Amino acid sequence: MKRSLLWVLCALLPACAFFRRPPRPVYAPPQEAAAVTFPVEPLELKGSVTVSGNLLAAVELAMEDFLPWDLRVPTGATPREVCLAKRETYDVIAAPGDGGLVFVQIWVRPGACEGPMAVDLGAYYAIDVVQRRIVAARR
Repeated sequence: MKRSLLWVLCALLPACAFFRRPPRPVYAPPQEAAAVTFPVEPLELKGSVTVSGNLLAAVELAMEDFLPWDLRVPTGATPREVCLAKRETYDVIAAPGDGGLVFVQIWVRPGACEGPMAVDLGAYYAIDVVQRRIVAARR
């Protein structure tokens, strides 16, 4: 009995490799962190943006669908393909809508990648934040 249970566990253990968790954020070394001085006052810096929790949740969900965290750029990808596979290449706008929806639009930031860009490289989402689901999407 114990031996058969051991075989079952050994057979199932490699399957856990398919259920990868999202990566945790990387922290800088303590020496670099010690050199940072936080503002004393609340953040009111030029260019800062306040984002509500609902808008942030909607943007996270839309971006995860549009450009998943575990997306791998194929070997031999062109510089343009590498550029388009980076989240920092895109700009996002989010706005609350009727019925508890949040609308999220994602598009390539002008000048982010070299060369001309197609206008339709992006997506438009209707997100239900309460149920954490995508109601509709246009690509």
